[in-house]
Amino acid sequence: MADFRRLPNLAALRAFEAAARHGNFSRAAEEIHVTHGAISHQVRALEEELGVALFARHGKRISITPEGERFATTLRKALGDIAAAAAALQADSRQNRLTVTSLTSFAARWLSPRLGRFIELYPDMEVMLQSSNQLTDFVRESVDIGIRFGRGNYPGLSAEKLTDDYFYPVVSTRFNHGKLPRTPEQLAKHPLLRCEMEPWTPWFRAAGLDFLEPTGGLVFQDSSMLVRAAVEGNGIALARHSLAFSDIESGELVRLFDVAIRCPQSYYLVCPPESMHKPQVQAFRNWILEEVARLAQPVV
Repeated sequence: MADFRRLPNLAALRAFEAAARHGNFSRAAEEIHVTHGAISHQVRALEEELGVALFARHGKRISITPEGERFATTLRKALGDIAAAAAALQADSRQNRLTVTSLTSFAARWLSPRLGRFIELYPDMEVMLQSSNQLTDFVRESVDIGIRFGRGNYPGLSAEKLTDDYFYPVVSTRFNHGKLPRTPEQLAKHPLLRCEMEPWTPWFRAAGLDFLEPTGGLVFQDSSMLVRAAVEGNGIALARHSLAFSDIESGELVRLFDVAIRCPQSYYLVCPPESMHKPQVQAFRNWILEEVARLAQPVV
């Protein structure tokens, strides 16, 4: 049995392998995130410990020696085996973990209230829900799958359309002491809530109105906050169907009129292509497709 107590310093071995692969101490230092001097010192210490010159120095240039080349080949295989074993262990440990990222509004108003049903189906699975309006680096952030609202252009990712969405006005039944507008023209008398980048004008035109885009009043950056403000009776909101549907079903909100317009964007399920082979990702995909199918589409 090998005496592992006689192994050279592992940091020095890693430094040497990187230097041998790059043929340059500076590029090895960049890879390992240490200084050029640290790489040089670790390689020199390894040479002294082994009693063999691993590099020939020519001023600032280096070239690997035949002994160094043989050692680097063996070392590279050993480090590769260690890396593969570590990756396998990490994959095993993550089989019961699923990390999902979603737009903040969709996570708050649609996904989060329904995730309990997914947990009931897979009680041993740990689900981490991340809500963000920023683009996600799936590999760096260890995210398995995401839900995005856009036009389906996600380079390098597998993208599957979940559903379209629609805009229409909603209001609390308590708004204006229950005296709600009966015609689109009567909207002019009331405060109109809106989100940035989601104007009223396209809906006005679909309803046959020549109203100008509202100014003043409450403007939200997050669509879930817009719906919340409508529930609290702060005005009439131009809301997305997916975000307002639950409050309409519960009676907190009512939809005004039978005019709806389709959103330019749709919801997409996105992930790195290799992630689609993970059992937990497949389970989530199948579940969410069934949930989306239950979402009744509005009358337009």
